[in-house]
Amino acid sequence: MGVSRLFGDRRVLTDVSLAVAPGHRLAVVGENGAGKSTLLRLLAGADRPDSGAVHRPDDLAHLHQEPPFGPEATVHDVVEDALAAVRAVAAELEDAAAALGTEGADGTDDPATRYDLALARAQAAEVWDADARAQRVLAGLGLAGVDPARPSRTLSGGQRSRLALAAVLVRRPGAVLLDEPTNHLDDAAAEFLAASLVDLPGAVVLASHDRVFLDEVATEVLDLDPVLGGVRVVGARFADYREAQRVARRRWQERWEAERDEVAALRASLGSDGSARSVAPGRAMTDRNKMSYGRYADRVAHQVSRRVRDARRRLDDIEAAPVPRPPRPLRFRGTLTTGGTATGTAADGALLAVRGARVDGRITVAALDVHRDTALLVTGPNGSGKSTLLHLLAGDVAAGAGVVHRARGARVALLEQDVGLSDDARTPRTVYGLVTDGVPDVVPLVELGLVAPRDVDRPLRELSVGQRRRVVLALLVAQAPDVLLLDEPTNHISLALADELAEALRQAPGAVVVASHDRWLRRTWHGSTVAVVDGGLVS
Repeated sequence: MGVSRLFGDRRVLTDVSLAVAPGHRLAVVGENGAGKSTLLRLLAGADRPDSGAVHRPDDLAHLHQEPPFGPEATVHDVVEDALAAVRAVAAELEDAAAALGTEGADGTDDPATRYDLALARAQAAEVWDADARAQRVLAGLGLAGVDPARPSRTLSGGQRSRLALAAVLVRRPGAVLLDEPTNHLDDAAAEFLAASLVDLPGAVVLASHDRVFLDEVATEVLDLDPVLGGVRVVGARFADYREAQRVARRRWQERWEAERDEVAALRASLGSDGSARSVAPGRAMTDRNKMSYGRYADRVAHQVSRRVRDARRRLDDIEAAPVPRPPRPLRFRGTLTTGGTATGTAADGALLAVRGARVDGRITVAALDVHRDTALLVTGPNGSGKSTLLHLLAGDVAAGAGVVHRARGARVALLEQDVGLSDDARTPRTVYGLVTDGVPDVVPLVELGLVAPRDVDRPLRELSVGQRRRVVLALLVAQAPDVLLLDEPTNHISLALADELAEALRQAPGAVVVASHDRWLRRTWHGSTVAVVDGGLVS
């Protein structure tokens, strides 16, 4: 309760208080860098608050944005570690059963009582369903076909993330903390996760960019942005929260504008010297009304003096506690692509043309053309080869057969799922300057709308995963590519930026190819769609 956290001189969380009861599922939302992951780490005990206290149950699981197990841990190792507590309860039950019919060592330990207690714990832990539950979870998250002996280092990034999530669900802990759990999940896996969380009897706190998932799961929303008047919990579905946020934002803006107009009027009425600019107008004095006019003038002067005092008092009150200006959200103001730097075409007017290309064990592309105005969404289950297709188009992966033609001078940029930079001491301003050195008419980083002004001079390693992903997107956009390839572009970014990015994709003058599991992005997609099925493309 009353938790605050600072990093150097930067305050990330201030006096946050919340309580989550069993059966409740709290969604934590806010801009990148607002403190969502920091709050989850504090709740998990992985970080300590500078003030306040955190009370947590012993049986708590925390899903990080990055898997917590080592590269040599096998799938079997991870699952067995998740089942360790259940195995211990099962072993206790076996020991208690073996002791039935014997006397306690000191005569006080009743074997029957011990067995009854062990049996109750085993039933609560669902001991007899543990192995079947583990298999159901692995299957539900698309990992049923993975060899249990495979080390995690041989798995894809998406598979490692899903394995970490499987370990949490297999445990069925009393409290669960999830940071972006739907990243790398296809529709079936996301629906399985949502149903599993709703079925959990314990408390759930989750941070996610997936608005469809939040609508399915959340029972309350914790807003870390100041739009609703500071950090607060909204006891409603996520869609209801979004509407409340929109209304609150509009009212805040209206209050701020009304107060600004009132201050301007008060200052104008007081004049530069703090006195009334003019008294109330009156009639000119007549010779026959000198005495009554004098009394009238005194009365007017008294009223004016009172109005001046009232205006001065009101202005002082406003200036002592003004309505704060609503924060300006980051708004993407760049152009994702140019669509005009390439001087030639690959085939039939295309910038990229794929013919009979095959990446062994991953994907086969009979034919695919990317034109200057292509807007293509690539869908498909996890591990189907969507990322491989993007890398093939980018030239990072060579085709074992067939060819990928590229137009002369065509610039192709790829935003990968994992942007790294977690240990990089350079600042966004530094790397942006290095990448854009010599690029004509480049948009300054602070004007691009992807990186907040307060973050441009912070080391990259101090930024959140979502903030680093924004920086990398800024680096790509600054190079004005003809073709922009985006692999899960809404992963780790805020809901507000997801809206901005979707709009930018609709307006991009060049070619964009997007691979995404995001159900909201797919439902609002404006271009064509292909699916990767059984290693091939299906329109």
